[in-house]
Amino acid sequence: MRKIDHEAVLRARVLLLGSGRPSLLEQVHAYRVLAEVSPKAYLPKLVDALLSMSYSRRDPEVDLALGAEAVEAARRIEDGAATRAEQLCRALDAYQRALFALGRRAEGRAACEEMAKAGRSGRLANILAEEGRFREAAELNEKAVRNGIPEHSFWNMVEWAANLEGAGLHDEASDVFRELIDDTRREVADQRKALAILTWELVHLSRMREAAGHEADAAATRREALTVLEELATTGEPKNWSCILGWWVTLFALSGRCDEPAASAESPMPPFGTDLGWSSDTRDAFLDTLPELEAQAAGLSEAGRLPELVDVQRRISIRAALREGGHPCQFGERFKPYFDEGVALARLLPDDPARLARALTDRSMFLVATRTFEPARDDFAEAVALFHIP
Repeated sequence: MRKIDHEAVLRARVLLLGSGRPSLLEQVHAYRVLAEVSPKAYLPKLVDALLSMSYSRRDPEVDLALGAEAVEAARRIEDGAATRAEQLCRALDAYQRALFALGRRAEGRAACEEMAKAGRSGRLANILAEEGRFREAAELNEKAVRNGIPEHSFWNMVEWAANLEGAGLHDEASDVFRELIDDTRREVADQRKALAILTWELVHLSRMREAAGHEADAAATRREALTVLEELATTGEPKNWSCILGWWVTLFALSGRCDEPAASAESPMPPFGTDLGWSSDTRDAFLDTLPELEAQAAGLSEAGRLPELVDVQRRISIRAALREGGHPCQFGERFKPYFDEGVALARLLPDDPARLARALTDRSMFLVATRTFEPARDDFAEAVALFHIP
């Protein structure tokens, strides 16, 4: 049994009971001492103080040490304590973030697995998706959604559908996405969700059905999306909405997953289908390919290889959207050149209507995000007509 330093315990109590407010570092030192003599009272306080310190730091090595200590302290909280599971998950979350930031992926995954056992499986689902283990990720998504953790929403339904699709379960993925769209239709009718979001969801479902080879379903869904766009172009949104760019970014990025290398444990990719919970190392690696793609685009342009150029330019646009597409300041001015260029390049391919339809659809959905509804309708109407050209 560890010998108790009674003088240190007294100093810690005096510090915490004094009239001045101790610094965070002083609190941590005090709670470390007092947790040895009164673990029930002070271990939760120690966890909170360590996590507060880690949130204010920018050094991954320091964050790692603080996170590891917080995890050990949380594990020592007695079983059955009301806050134990919540504090353990918070500590594990901070710990895994530091591990991934340092490239220690296997240890980070193990921390996420422990979080899942404690009741928070969302981060593990993201990690599995990053490594191409889509079926396992989808099983976690389904369990969470059906248990109401988190609440049934766009974000968890899109992630679930994306992982089902990644696993090759196209019909199951479409069923989940239709369930989401049914909810969205009801919310739009009650003016609890924007028509723009319904438009983006319908267009994405049409892409899913087309990719699965269900052309009739895809065409019917495109027609419904065009009807919604006609309403937006005629009357606009029934009410003003706060920033909803995250919906657009998430679905635009997901639409480009098939053009990226396959994910694996050795070469992880972002968990397309969510804009939350990306590992920092995976996100950085993905966005850091921008200069390489821009150089590739310049070479393709010089060589006159237009089909490949159109595809690479779209991959560049998706990365730009992921990097800063959620920021509304001058959103239209910053991103319009990407989509105008995509359409202009695709128009140089008269024998390739599919690429032009895709570029017009991309620009249309971007214009919806800028609330420029008439041009958005016109672009999408042209795209719909192109889908009938063999």
